[in-house]
Amino acid sequence: MIVKEILDIYEILDSAYVNGEKVADYLRSIGGNCEISVSKLEGKGGKSTDVIKVMIPGSNGKSKGGSAPTIGLLGRLGGLGARPERIGFVSDGDGALTVLAAAAKLLKMQREGDLLEGDVLVSTHVCPDAPTLPHKPVSFMNSPVSMQQMNQSEVDGSVDAILSVDTTKGNRIMNHKGFSISPTVKDGYILKVSEDLLGIMEITTGQAPKVFALSMQDITPYGNDLYHLNSILQPSTATDVPVVGVAITTETTVPGCATGATNLMSIDEAGRFVLEVAKEYTKGTCGFYDQEEYQRIQKLYGSMSHLRTFGNKKE
Repeated sequence: MIVKEILDIYEILDSAYVNGEKVADYLRSIGGNCEISVSKLEGKGGKSTDVIKVMIPGSNGKSKGGSAPTIGLLGRLGGLGARPERIGFVSDGDGALTVLAAAAKLLKMQREGDLLEGDVLVSTHVCPDAPTLPHKPVSFMNSPVSMQQMNQSEVDGSVDAILSVDTTKGNRIMNHKGFSISPTVKDGYILKVSEDLLGIMEITTGQAPKVFALSMQDITPYGNDLYHLNSILQPSTATDVPVVGVAITTETTVPGCATGATNLMSIDEAGRFVLEVAKEYTKGTCGFYDQEEYQRIQKLYGSMSHLRTFGNKKE
């Protein structure tokens, strides 16, 4: 379990004064071998956020000259808080909480002699006072910076696959408490759901796996005036590696700016899932997609990479 790590990270993030360096100091205090960087992103209107990246090397990772694949664990969110409009940690912060707790657990594992084979890159951002955004059926959290800025900062070119973890409660598509995964998205294609990921989900939850539906709109960039479920698959617009969304869910529609909505057990389930995927993916025993079938679909129907762009501007 990663309950202790979740509680420790939550106590740091649930503050009007939190910033990236405070999170980095906690992770460094755990010990172990890692590289942690914090950079500030400036948005319009004087708003900003701290992007934090944690590189945890594997025993045969590329950072050491090895050949094991690298996985990215990306915490997607608008902000951790909506101050001064709302006081406290908002539902939208669950993605950051999940991946940072996973990073803490990986560092503790490393300290105790349990190294993954490949590198793990954990990335998210820390903002306690993000704006809100009107959205139906419930309000979203907005971001202090643009989606293009976030993708450029969070989506690292060194990773071979990405799990994008995001609160996804403000909808009527998912109606259970826990988490769901998406089909694999790669370079504009929505591919079939990974059987390997379904198997890991069954093991970590002890229940039948849950998969959420995607539309073509969901894998196009923000800013094109099309509907998006939320930003969970936005990383797929900035890379051609396979991306799978890990959506933290509820039975009811919950606004992203709601406080008091974070569920410890849901975060623990999602966190254990991403850890187990990281273990299996980096040692080559978990695939995000069927490579032969992907090559065939491209041969039959061509590239879909234009869906990662803003498309035809001549309207």
